[in-house]
Formats: sequence, C-alpha cells, structure tokens
Amino acid sequence: MDTPQSKKMEIIIPAYRMHTQSFLNVLDGISEEDGMKRIEGKTNHIVWMAGNFVNMRYSLGWVLGLRDEDPYSDLFFQGKALNESNKYPTLDELEKNFHDISPKIFQKLLEVTDEELDEIFEIGMNIPFVRETKLNFVGMCIGREDYLCGQIGLMRRILDYPGMTYDMDESIKY
Repeated sequence: MDTPQSKKMEIIIPAYRMHTQSFLNVLDGISEEDGMKRIEGKTNHIVWMAGNFVNMRYSLGWVLGLRDEDPYSDLFFQGKALNESNKYPTLDELEKNFHDISPKIFQKLLEVTDEELDEIFEIGMNIPFVRETKLNFVGMCIGREDYLCGQIGLMRRILDYPGMTYDMDESIKY
C-alpha cells in the first residue's frame, strides 16, 4: 500500500480508492438512454449524478494544487441544478474524464503535507463547528462521493438493474 506523507490521509486514501471502484461498479451496465432518465421528473438523472461526482474530483484536485479543468464544470460545479435544456455528456465521456483526473489526485493525496491540509480554505459554509480547511474539504469531498454513489445505486434498482457489485479491479491503483 502507498504511504501518504501526512498521517491524516491514512483514512482518506482507502476511502478514495474504494470510491474509485464503487463509481465504476455503480455505473457498470447502465445504458446511455437510462442514464438520462428521471423518476417522475423529481430526481436528477444518473448522468448528472456521475457528472457531479467527477466534478467533485476535479474540485478536490484543484484544492490540492492541480490545475486540470473539468470540461463540464459549467454543468456540474458546486452541484449546479439539473437543467433539462442542457446537453449533458455521455457516461462514457464522464468515465474518460474520471480516469484522467483520478490518478493525479491520488498522487496529490499521497504527497500533501500536514501544513497544507491545515491551510484555511473558505467555502462559505458558515457552520460554527466546521473549520474551513483543506483537510475538511477533502473529507467533505469523500462524503459527497459516498452520497452520489448511493443515489446512483438507488437509481440502478429503480430502473430495474441489479444492485451494484463490490468487485475490485486490482489493476486500478487509484
């Protein structure tokens, strides 16, 4: 297992790697047509959820010093509301971007220092018990990824797909 420079990342790294696997598993077999379906006009579609997941990764990379830009940021940044008049990318396009940014972020998670993680990173939450640091932002990104995988998993079942598997592709190292 890779050893992070900061011990604070020892809990984040396994979660990040598990989310990589979960994201790919939860999207496995979803057709592009089903990826655009909403339930009774009330839910986001899977493409929006997957796009927001990938955008979360780009945001995490940005906070850690990467300057890669999400080509679909205008559709997903900060959980931007779904707009049915927008043209959304395909699941294949989102997975390609996911595989492009994710290993770079993984490397940054290994290299980040305690000092960098303790730096203030204001996101305007104004919650008295949440200190807005880079470390807490990393934690919020991990939490958001959990939430989105759960939402996509629920949509899988509603759309009559089998539940997500927990198969691991050991060739993916991020």
